Amino acid sequence: MSLRRLLVVARKEFHHITRDLRILFLVTIAPAFLLVILSYVFVMDVEQIDLAVRDLDRTSLSRRFIAHLTADGDLVVVADVRREEEIAPLFTRGIADMVLVIPPGFAGAVLGGGSVEVQCIVDGADAATASQATGLLESRVNAFVAGLLSRDGAEILDVSDRVWYNETLKSLVSMVPGMLAVILCMPAMALALALTREKETGSFEGLIATPVRGTEYLIGKLFAYGVSGLASAVLAWLVATLWFRVPFRGGFVDFLVLTADYFLASLGVSMVAANFVRNQQTAMFLVLMVFFVPSFFISGLILPIADEPVARAFAYALPTTHFIVLCRSLFLKGLGVLALWKPASILLGIGIASQAASLILFKKKLS
Repeated sequence: MSLRRLLVVARKEFHHITRDLRILFLVTIAPAFLLVILSYVFVMDVEQIDLAVRDLDRTSLSRRFIAHLTADGDLVVVADVRREEEIAPLFTRGIADMVLVIPPGFAGAVLGGGSVEVQCIVDGADAATASQATGLLESRVNAFVAGLLSRDGAEILDVSDRVWYNETLKSLVSMVPGMLAVILCMPAMALALALTREKETGSFEGLIATPVRGTEYLIGKLFAYGVSGLASAVLAWLVATLWFRVPFRGGFVDFLVLTADYFLASLGVSMVAANFVRNQQTAMFLVLMVFFVPSFFISGLILPIADEPVARAFAYALPTTHFIVLCRSLFLKGLGVLALWKPASILLGIGIASQAASLILFKKKLS
């Protein structure tokens, strides 16, 4: 293998990337752009829940109860319901997410040590908001009851919780580092398009007449798109830390090393896939089906990895599954390369195996 011919191929590919605005956008700008768009799309947090109250008790304790529920601004009272017929229009017009009904005799039952049932009516058309609303209300009610019991001198169990790494439990803080693994598949798509473009346009025929070997051709392209991908990773890192304010507790050099490890695996898989297609449209579809779509649903980004053996095996075969672990551990836990040796080694293994397979499958001749 000639290093000179390899560098010539890499330089030629760099020129193509910088001169073609579409490829330049796909390789360098698209990951940061997609990170902004998709992170907002997949955020599961509900910042404010609109609450309507039907207070049938009208006592100082019931008013204090309502004030306790809405003290931090997560629950906001938007309507005072007088009659039951007023509840349905609040949901149909989108005024309230939840209606709280405080029964008559609420204060007497609570102060007398009896049991009382507070009704919560939730708009179930939006299941995610409804689930968060009921969970938030239950935690507020439990805190209010615990406060009353402690003032009465009753012996209660106090659970003190503390969340590490994501103290606010905001899904955005966890989603953005994980999303990096998905959006950084754009360089792999660009590489597959570059390989199939030369077959589609006929420029591959000119390559056959040159002394450039298949190994030099593939590694030269891999080098060009890997370096360009690292530039896009830096832009995406800036978006995550500066725009979304996600804490980055790890080392930046560790981030670059592990990202290069991920590119070795993802670009290798892309090169293998490009050997089986001859046009750019099919290559784009194949990369989307291999990387982009499965990474959202089976790699642990949104939902935990399934226990079903086939789905679990497919998940662990995806490079994105392991890079999600690496990114979240780097950003939120501050771990380094040595502590993350296991997922990094798996990525390295996928990269070496896929690169070897692509070199074996590649033939410098027309089929």
